[in-house]
Amino acid sequence: MRLPNPKPYKYNKMAKYKLEYIWLDGYTPVPNIRGKTLIKEYEKYPTLEELPNWGFDGSSTRQAEGHSSDCVLKPVAHYLDSTRINGVIVLCEVLHADLTPHSTNARATILDDPGTWFGFEQEYFLYQDGRPLGFPEKGYPAPQGPYYTGVGYENVGDIAREIVEKHLDLCLDAGINHEGINAEVAKGQWEFQIFGKGSKKAADEMWVARYLLQRLCEKYKVDVNYHCKPLGATDWNGSGMHSNFSTEYMRTVGGKEYFEALMAAFDKHKNEHIAVYGPDNHMRLTGLHETQSIDKFNYGVANRGASIRVPNSFPKNGYKGYLEDRRPNSQGDPYKIASRILQTIATVPTK
Repeated sequence: MRLPNPKPYKYNKMAKYKLEYIWLDGYTPVPNIRGKTLIKEYEKYPTLEELPNWGFDGSSTRQAEGHSSDCVLKPVAHYLDSTRINGVIVLCEVLHADLTPHSTNARATILDDPGTWFGFEQEYFLYQDGRPLGFPEKGYPAPQGPYYTGVGYENVGDIAREIVEKHLDLCLDAGINHEGINAEVAKGQWEFQIFGKGSKKAADEMWVARYLLQRLCEKYKVDVNYHCKPLGATDWNGSGMHSNFSTEYMRTVGGKEYFEALMAAFDKHKNEHIAVYGPDNHMRLTGLHETQSIDKFNYGVANRGASIRVPNSFPKNGYKGYLEDRRPNSQGDPYKIASRILQTIATVPTK
């Protein structure tokens, strides 16, 4: 007896992707990162253009009133999320219902120049039970000294390095241009560095890197404390987000005359810079602990106590290369910081 041919099996190539939409809320002076997951089917890893706008309740994030609470999430960048099967992190701008930029949407209004390179050095403390990792229940550990780039349990503890290493891997998996990590001057304090070409790209990757770190720390029952001086008026270093910058003109033409004019412009606009360099900076920029006073501006070669540190290589290379603004703090919004730097640079004529 001959059996009939079975019906051909139709293989479904579509896969369900977990799209984690993240955005910045309306809290001030520092916005929080929010996130929620959308499930959609795609044949392969979706392109940015294939990701739809989505909505959320703005009345719960200080971005709308309850009687008209719908806000819109517009995808502007996406990254692989290696912690999930078919996971994607979708960075979004917030729009009003009429698709105009929301007042809390700093990204939509900043200056951008792909020829300007930014390197952000994000310092932060890891906190558990209301104190930095490694601090005793009462009082303080041994004074600062052995912790910066420290090695060993006594200096870095038992879980901090595991957290920062996993965070590094998550960022690299996501395609973020993560450039390095190190233990910082205070116990429980760490740093990671993000580099990007263009203010939007660099700031996008910084915000996503912050998100990945905070989410990772959930499983360790650890919080990330970005405050610039969490230990107050003590002899412990604060946290900055030193911002390295280099325009195409600075890299290729430069010159001492241009450099001095640029520094004069940064001095002239010092108050405008401080206004967007992060809250509570008066607690950190005291003239102590590798800072200049908040009301002063100076620069110096290899001077970590200056407002702007000039690398040794800069004058040796004919005043060409990059500069480091050491005033931005760890809670600063990289969109606003990079935009303010570009605004000041734009006031200086080039040949």
